[in-house]
Amino acid sequence: MHLVTRLIALSRAVQLRRQFREINKALEQLAPGSRRQLALIALREFASAAKSEFPHLYGTPPDEKYRAWGSGTDIGFERLRSDNLQVRLRGLALWLTVVYHETKDSPFADQQKLHLQVMRLLRTLKDAVPAAELNRLMPEGAAA
Repeated sequence: MHLVTRLIALSRAVQLRRQFREINKALEQLAPGSRRQLALIALREFASAAKSEFPHLYGTPPDEKYRAWGSGTDIGFERLRSDNLQVRLRGLALWLTVVYHETKDSPFADQQKLHLQVMRLLRTLKDAVPAAELNRLMPEGAAA
């Protein structure tokens, strides 16, 4: 059983890494104003996901909550291909939120590496928002 679990985790990590490369490219192509907007959208997505029972399943329809992983990453990744900037930004924010929670406490090295990459990317987004505005939007002590 351990081998099957490891194989499933490895295939998921490969899928998420492939998506991460495109997410990272899309983020690099964003104008500074759009990055700031994305950071604010992501902040709201993270707050909403934190309130859900299973944050790693955030964005997944309720009838699919018993799958090995949710469909939030697929939905976010699909939105990334939209011509509409707002839809793309919301897709990026959803993908980042779900992958952060999905890889956060993973015992698998591949997913831990991906989590660190997502954390670095989130740090660059956080740096795109002025500290005064970030402190105003975040709950007490969460900005640190």
